[in-house]
Amino acid sequence: MALGLPGVHGVHAMKKEELVAAIRKAKGLPEEEKKEKRVVVKKEKVILSVAELKQKVKELRAKKGEALQQRNWKMAEILRKRVSRCKKKTRRVAA
Repeated sequence: MALGLPGVHGVHAMKKEELVAAIRKAKGLPEEEKKEKRVVVKKEKVILSVAELKQKVKELRAKKGEALQQRNWKMAEILRKRVSRCKKKTRRVAA
C-alpha cells in the first residue's frame, strides 16, 4: 500500500509505527492520539487452611440447598461448581 504512495521512500526498511505515520502523512490524515493504559492492581492471594476451606464448603452446600428449595437452578449450578472448586483447593492444600 505504501509503495504506491508518492513521497514515501524506504518502505521496506521502516518499522510499523514509522510506516503508519508515513501513510497518514501522505494521505493527509490527522495524527492518532495515544490512549492511556489502565493500570490493573492485582489482589493479594488469600491462602486458607484445610479447616477453613471445609467450613466454606459446608456454607456453600447450605446455600445450594436453599437455591434448590427456591427452584433457582442457575444459582444452584453456580454453587455446585464453587463447592467443587473448594474441594479441589482442599486437596491441594492438604498435599
